[in-house]
Amino acid sequence: MQNIQYPIRFSFRITTLSNDFTATDATGATIAYVRQKMFKLKEAITVYSDTSKSQVLFTIRANQWLDWSAAYNMLDANGTEIGKIARKGWKSMWKAEYDIIDQHEKFQYKVQEASAWTRLGDSLMGEIPVLSFFTGYVFHPTYNVTDVNGDIVAKLKKKPSFFGKEFEVEKIAEIDNDDKERVMLGLMMMILLERRRG
Repeated sequence: MQNIQYPIRFSFRITTLSNDFTATDATGATIAYVRQKMFKLKEAITVYSDTSKSQVLFTIRANQWLDWSAAYNMLDANGTEIGKIARKGWKSMWKAEYDIIDQHEKFQYKVQEASAWTRLGDSLMGEIPVLSFFTGYVFHPTYNVTDVNGDIVAKLKKKPSFFGKEFEVEKIAEIDNDDKERVMLGLMMMILLERRRG
């Protein structure tokens, strides 16, 4: 996923039992197929090159049992850790907040939900029969990725769609080549967790 052409679209598959989505770039080419293993006490994510699942690119695993403050280790195809994304515990209850950390345990980026009110409206409307079908067209949570200086380098936004199955990653500023995969994997893990929460 080094030569990523933004924007990147995450399209969830609603016809399967598993929590999975396809990531496509600006040209429509598939850059990854992301699949979450079901019925695991620990989160387990596999990132494949495409929907054939013939080539594993990365895996993401929780380093604790299910926990609000769990960190998720990112591993390449050889099993080498390239970084992690860590949820900010109870702070994320109201407004989602995660840290992206490199392989040397050094903080690099923060992913933070732009508006807690949008999440609240999305969650409440999602509980109402019939109206829940339209939440994907009314509420559009946005998540900002900021660097160590607090500058926004990317945004992930929910797009208008039934069942909230479409998300888009937009690049705002240049991201170091060494960090691009780490940021993308972090966003993939985060949106799986946040989409499940509402």
